[in-house]
Amino acid sequence: MPTVGDIAQVLKQLAPLELAESWDNVGLLVGDAAWPAARVMTCLTVTPATVKEAIEQRANLIVAHHPLPFQPVRTITPDTTVGGLLLDLIRNSIAVYSPHTAFDSASAGINQHLAIGLGLQEIAPLKPALSGDPEEGSGRCGLIGEPLTRRELAERTKGFLNVESVKLAGPAEAPIVRVAIACGSGGSFLDAAIAAECDVLVTGEATFHTILEAEAREVGLILTGHFASERFALLSLADYLTDQFSDAHVWASRSERDPVQVI
Repeated sequence: MPTVGDIAQVLKQLAPLELAESWDNVGLLVGDAAWPAARVMTCLTVTPATVKEAIEQRANLIVAHHPLPFQPVRTITPDTTVGGLLLDLIRNSIAVYSPHTAFDSASAGINQHLAIGLGLQEIAPLKPALSGDPEEGSGRCGLIGEPLTRRELAERTKGFLNVESVKLAGPAEAPIVRVAIACGSGGSFLDAAIAAECDVLVTGEATFHTILEAEAREVGLILTGHFASERFALLSLADYLTDQFSDAHVWASRSERDPVQVI
């Protein structure tokens, strides 16, 4: 049976923590590396629903993309959502590991998976990592290997992420050749996408003013929603950990849902 530390070590190899952004909080955030980890759940975010599922399913470890805690906490009491979740996790001896932006930037991380899933070729990071590895870095960009419009890429994105809708900014029938990728809240990658001469940026979400700036710079935006742009990779991560640890039961959260509904 693996320990929390064993699984953490494999996750560090997949997504080296030095790739994380300086403002991030990554690695083993709750628990003891020596704890057994026979039952492991992956999820995008630690929420009351995912913690409840972890407790009911007797999980030893949650691998959550988004960190908990993210910001420093002064108190751990049930008076706050974060404090209540931490208390529940500690009471039930459930550890939490978060790879977050390290997994975004890894050579086999979320942005790379999304770029491959959309059929991009000659894929490269939008912002190379300090490691010097040409396959590591923030965001991705690549070429579409066939004539495609923004609308057609939006449809392809919906299919890959298995969502009913995405948002498209800019002329829908404009042709595209080069595509930028930034999972999550990736509006800050607009300048990098422009510098890489990309015709469209696929990301989870962006501010209204970023959308206006993209329109002014004639770069299309495909906005999938933050949840959809990252959740798919936690399903794949569960499969990866299953392959690595045959004596552990690993599953992707079955209770996790996008908090934003399309009405």
